[in-house]
Amino acid sequence: MAGPKGSKYYDVYLDYSILLRHRSTNEPILTQEQLCLLLSIAELESIAASAKKMNISYRKAWELVRRAEEDLGFSLVAKSRGGSEGGKSELTVEGTLLVDAYRQLRDEFDESVKRVVQKFFQTINR
Repeated sequence: MAGPKGSKYYDVYLDYSILLRHRSTNEPILTQEQLCLLLSIAELESIAASAKKMNISYRKAWELVRRAEEDLGFSLVAKSRGGSEGGKSELTVEGTLLVDAYRQLRDEFDESVKRVVQKFFQTINR
């Protein structure tokens, strides 16, 4: 909400996403969707549960992980097969470092963007 109730900007909000691009091709390497999936895998330790939470298919979730790993050149997710306890998927050391750094980056961006956006909407709502 960017303005007082009834103002022309009341239903307007700013959204942004963070993605990593390849330096030479400018192609996306790690998209917002892939980062959200990795965050969910870190939390739930399950690709199936993470896919369900994100309303995507299990196959698409694995494709997002595979593509990110291929583009980055290292593994992000380690999986173990079922058994009596069921299988689980965990982030690798590199995956954990990436997700932790992303969380920190996102928190800092959120704080900065909030300040800038408040100033922007104060200016246009005069």
